[in-house]
Amino acid sequence: MATHKPFRELVKSGTNFDFMGRAKIFTTISLLAFLASIGMLFVNKAWRGDYLNWSTDFKGGTEIIFGFHEKGTDQPAHVDPGRVRAAFDKAGFDNVSVSDFTWQEQTSQGEREATGILVRTPEFGAVDLDKQMQVADAVIKEMAAIEPIKVNWSGDRLFIKSKKAVDWKAAQTLLARHGLKLRTWDKEETDRYTLAEQGTGEHSAQLSVEGIDANFRNALVAELGQEIDIRVDKSYGVGAKAGEKLRNDGIASLFYALLLVVLYLVVRFDLRYAPGALRALLLDATVVVGVFAATWTEFSLTTVAAILTVIGYSVNDTVVIYDRIRENMRNLKDKKLSRIMNISVNEMLSRTLLTNLTVFAVTLMMNIFAVDEVRNFAFAMNIAAVVGTYSSLFIAAPLALWIHTRFYEKPSGTRAVRGREEAEGEDEGGDRV
Repeated sequence: MATHKPFRELVKSGTNFDFMGRAKIFTTISLLAFLASIGMLFVNKAWRGDYLNWSTDFKGGTEIIFGFHEKGTDQPAHVDPGRVRAAFDKAGFDNVSVSDFTWQEQTSQGEREATGILVRTPEFGAVDLDKQMQVADAVIKEMAAIEPIKVNWSGDRLFIKSKKAVDWKAAQTLLARHGLKLRTWDKEETDRYTLAEQGTGEHSAQLSVEGIDANFRNALVAELGQEIDIRVDKSYGVGAKAGEKLRNDGIASLFYALLLVVLYLVVRFDLRYAPGALRALLLDATVVVGVFAATWTEFSLTTVAAILTVIGYSVNDTVVIYDRIRENMRNLKDKKLSRIMNISVNEMLSRTLLTNLTVFAVTLMMNIFAVDEVRNFAFAMNIAAVVGTYSSLFIAAPLALWIHTRFYEKPSGTRAVRGREEAEGEDEGGDRV
């Protein structure tokens, strides 16, 4: 008869680690990690001028990606960021961040890796407010035939909502009279902007003028144009007010997520379990933020999405442990709650470690081989896999036990007195009712 080999175990069955007995040590470690993470924000504020390395999404400004090619060819060329900075300094641009950038571009031979330069500037638009108002008024008066409904600027982009389609050539002529050069629409843009919206019948068009990105490109062409071809591959801008609102909304979303998790746990279990999970989730989220602060890694909308993912992922781990505690409370009624919790956490130890190790391994590969926002997300998940394991095992259950002992369990003296009174009542009056 064939024999089956037993499954390999990361943690052998019967493990009896005293999680509850060492709760004070683990709580102290978590408190120190929490305070260090908060403290790092203020260190950055004093040292670097801001709490976190906010992305353009949150602080406002413009991001421009420049691609470089060998003169007269389609072959990518590498340019040292130091030469780019020198060109911008010579042109008089201040507070500009320059770094290498890699992305995948589509060519006639297929997809290939392209390299270039990512430029960040706090400026949002090259068109000043007075000229924006002049152009908006001119559109309303001189392009009355399209029956404009709303005309507004955002950085170097003019948005027009009208009852009839915007004519690109007419817009080009109008903007040229105000000293602005309109970017050409490609076929996809032309098809989209000349097509009326379903239901309303209105047209929406975006007119981009050569602004900040053109100014930066001209500075590069003046210094490097004889050696290489320079093009703007992407330009993205966010206003300061919009960035501030996105930042506030991101912070609010984290608190709403925590609140919903607490309400879920109160309904799923009871009130004594919610604070333990809340503390574990706060530790997870705060340490992720703290590591981003300590490493000065860019904090973007993707990072907020990662932290929200962390909260959902971590609470799932905690709920599994709480479920096992509740199950063992029914099966092990003769044991103290502290003992039941120790047994439950030890039973789930292998499962928790294996699950989080798997997540860590996958996100580590993403962190190593991915680029840009994906790497940002993976970095947050790497931290969360480690901290989430710690908080689920060492924080959530011990705090639930402390709350039960402090607020729900009657003092032992009271139980002893009540026991004597019940015994005397049975001696004097026979059966109790």
